[in-house]
Amino acid sequence: MNKTLLIGGGVGLVAMSTIALWWLWQRRTRRGGAPKDESWLASSLRDEKAKSEIILNAIDDGVVLIDDRQTIQHLNQGGCDIVGWDKQEAIGLDWRSVFRFVDDKGQNIADIDVPFNRVQSEGQPFRDSTMNLVSKSNKSIAVSFSVSPLLDEKRRVTGQVGIFHDVSQERAEENQRAEFISTASHEMRTPVAAIEGYLSLALNDKVAAIDARARDYLEKAHSSTQHLGQLFQDLLTSAKAEDGRLTSHPQVVEIGEFLEKLASDLKFAAEKKQLEMQFVFGTNQTSSNTTAGGDRVIRPFYYASVDPDRLREVVTNLFDNACKYTEKGKVTLGLTGDNAVVQLYVKDTGSGIPPEDINHLFQKFYRVDNSTTRTIGGTGLGLFICRKIVELYQGKIWVESTPGEGSTFFINLPRISTQKAKELMSVESSSNTILPRG
Repeated sequence: MNKTLLIGGGVGLVAMSTIALWWLWQRRTRRGGAPKDESWLASSLRDEKAKSEIILNAIDDGVVLIDDRQTIQHLNQGGCDIVGWDKQEAIGLDWRSVFRFVDDKGQNIADIDVPFNRVQSEGQPFRDSTMNLVSKSNKSIAVSFSVSPLLDEKRRVTGQVGIFHDVSQERAEENQRAEFISTASHEMRTPVAAIEGYLSLALNDKVAAIDARARDYLEKAHSSTQHLGQLFQDLLTSAKAEDGRLTSHPQVVEIGEFLEKLASDLKFAAEKKQLEMQFVFGTNQTSSNTTAGGDRVIRPFYYASVDPDRLREVVTNLFDNACKYTEKGKVTLGLTGDNAVVQLYVKDTGSGIPPEDINHLFQKFYRVDNSTTRTIGGTGLGLFICRKIVELYQGKIWVESTPGEGSTFFINLPRISTQKAKELMSVESSSNTILPRG
């Protein structure tokens, strides 16, 4: 039997081997045992089954095996402890009777997002660390959940292995850290803003008279204070993004018009470093160094439901980063898409990003460690905040990069049809209308 076992994370190689043995045993049992000339295999499997039982029950993480009929075939002791079910009660039941997934607010997770349903439909491993499990006693438990499919020779899902871990303590500690960062950042912004204000007054020739050396010192202090203020703002924004307090007021936005206006503001950041800036709509390129003219091109409307202020924050951050890490050449702001997706991108001709750093770029406080980043500085929060904002609108952000040639940051947003956009804008217009007093 040629089985493909795909398991990600969790209990590792030990669980993989034991679950594989379990699966072989279940398949043999279901088919009524082995022929006499395979008695040695049956005996071997019985021995391995006993060993697997010991190993699985020694694991603190929960491990559950589900067959192609959605029935629980095995649940180890660690899993029983988490869900509050006795093993003999759980085995043989449909997994929906034992596993109920909710969010932090206690609301049921949509069926399409439930790990077992997702793996069954997609045939791909799935991980999530934001869900909660409801135990038999109706207690909500924060869990990290990983589900992998068992595939046959034709890549059909014939079973699933779930590995889950109680992360209640870790999540509580993370919430405490986020709350501390949020409170501290908010409180410290006030004195920093006051210091920045006084330094601005001291640098104003109409308010104070200072010599050249004192002015140099004050300008450096003012620059450092601005940087500190930005750090506190980033910390506050990242804390809000993590706990769902990030304010957002989505509305229908025509992304082409939005980016065209934003491009005229962003070009100054490129000009400061003597870089060329281009705005690309589909295959049509508009350089910031040329004037508008010629025949007008009819272009499609790319509508999306976003908060324009938040999207501006994301694009500006990506564009500023592109300028910082590009010594010569150009930075391109582009827009394209299809019937389902609106795609924005920022492309540069900078030094590029090493392959080993790509998967970590959008993590909190992560920065590529090289001479360039150490010279430029930064908080390591900008891309993390960008990812959180894009995810507010069910979007996706990623980067493709070649060291020595440059990087391209992409943003995909769900596209709204023109007809749907007009309907939504009509509703928005009606809701914003202030009725006269009678």
